[in-house]
Amino acid sequence: MPKAYLAVRAEVPEADRARFDHWYETDHLPWALRVFGAKRAWRCWSKSEPGAHVAFYEFDSVEAAEAIHKSDTATPLIADFDKTWQGRVTRRREVFEIVQEIEL
Repeated sequence: MPKAYLAVRAEVPEADRARFDHWYETDHLPWALRVFGAKRAWRCWSKSEPGAHVAFYEFDSVEAAEAIHKSDTATPLIADFDKTWQGRVTRRREVFEIVQEIEL
């Protein structure tokens, strides 16, 4: 079965970046990893688009990633995000399926 990833892209205003970075590192990412039951998680800041932050959660299958994406499992996380950022940070979620992987 191919691996899949749930990606959460957030658009963070410069004024909120330091606070968002600390909060995501110490609170949100570890909590989401536990709740989602993902194999691993990591996050990135875009070098070409300031303010663009993407968190990735790895799953063993598309079905597992979509189950999180479509279920109420994420409801407490979403509520906490909304309460913490009060509309200042927008985000969207997508599920990606690995269709090819090569190494040298």
